[in-house]
Amino acid sequence: MRPRDPRRLIERRRRARVRVTILHVPQSGHDVDGSIGSCQTAEVSLPREDLDRIWSAEYLERLARTYWHFLTRISLGVLRVEYGPDSREVVVFRRPFVMLRFHKPEYETHAERGSVTWPIDRGLLVAPNGRGRGYLRLSVERRPASDGAGEASVTVSSEVVNFYPLIAGWGWFGRIGRMLYNQTQLRIHVVVTNAFLRSLANLELERSVVGVLSPAAPPLSPAASPGRDEP
Repeated sequence: MRPRDPRRLIERRRRARVRVTILHVPQSGHDVDGSIGSCQTAEVSLPREDLDRIWSAEYLERLARTYWHFLTRISLGVLRVEYGPDSREVVVFRRPFVMLRFHKPEYETHAERGSVTWPIDRGLLVAPNGRGRGYLRLSVERRPASDGAGEASVTVSSEVVNFYPLIAGWGWFGRIGRMLYNQTQLRIHVVVTNAFLRSLANLELERSVVGVLSPAAPPLSPAASPGRDEP
């Protein structure tokens, strides 16, 4: 029998100490103008030293990259992310089948929280009246911890705001279209997003494609906002 690698045993024990709990939060639902919103949130509990190690602007960038990588992996490569100078496109295999096109993301960082926001531009999934409106946002917020506590926790949220899905239609078809959207596109989105949040238990965040943030970036703080760019 081959001896077990002690490094792997240590890594397994470390991961076993990370817990991800999906939180049930109110959905933003449908607005009268036809826009739709959705929010999925999880609480991630982990050793305090591990959170201290990754609580930096660099890892906010890597979290964003991990989201897109997970989308490609769970779709078995059908969905891919194409990077442009001022855009990010979710495509089926390759262009011209662009499902969603986003503008360059915007980062916001504070001492105890950070977020990355991708403004929605257009795409095959976006209704004509929804072009240039709405956004996708990933947020992380560090929860207060007692002095000397060995465990810390953060909430991680994925939020879609002011999205106008083409499948939902408009006019007299709107009611049927919204029902169709809820049972197909929205249901898939919620399942995939919750699976992504659960995957954070392994603490494996992908390296940035662009890498605009230095590995030596300081902890998240108002004075250290990374500005506008993308993983």
